[in-house]
Amino acid sequence: MKIVPASCVAFLLASAMVTSFLVSSHAATTEKKAVMAAVMGMFEGMSKRDAELIKKPLLTGGSMVLMREWKPVQMTFQEFAERVAKPGTTHIEERIHDPLVRIDHDLAVVWAPFEFLEDGKVDHCGTDLLNLIHTDGKWLIASISDTGRKNCPAR
Repeated sequence: MKIVPASCVAFLLASAMVTSFLVSSHAATTEKKAVMAAVMGMFEGMSKRDAELIKKPLLTGGSMVLMREWKPVQMTFQEFAERVAKPGTTHIEERIHDPLVRIDHDLAVVWAPFEFLEDGKVDHCGTDLLNLIHTDGKWLIASISDTGRKNCPAR
């Protein structure tokens, strides 16, 4: 019977742990990208003022709570899409940065500071909070909350 040195066993265990970490890290990164693709898809629809594109990554029946002047403004995703899609002369764009994405199986949350621009100028800013679910092979936004204020710091 041949005895394997402890250093070889330790090396093999360490290698297995690193490989496992890299595989799970890659899977987590792939899922985070898929979650963010749903969020960015909604923002693209908003920028294009396209109700169908806005609704594509949204769960039917979902809702929003927008905090404005310390008061909640509630609306369904349908109302939101119709409101944003109304023809307008201003170009709108919502930009998020430094998103924090957390995923547990078929549930995800995205927390991200944002700026909302009209014709390239910041109209308001705050923090977006999006709850997503994974169903039928895709991530859908189930609810959105945000804060909105006018006193935005210069970026």
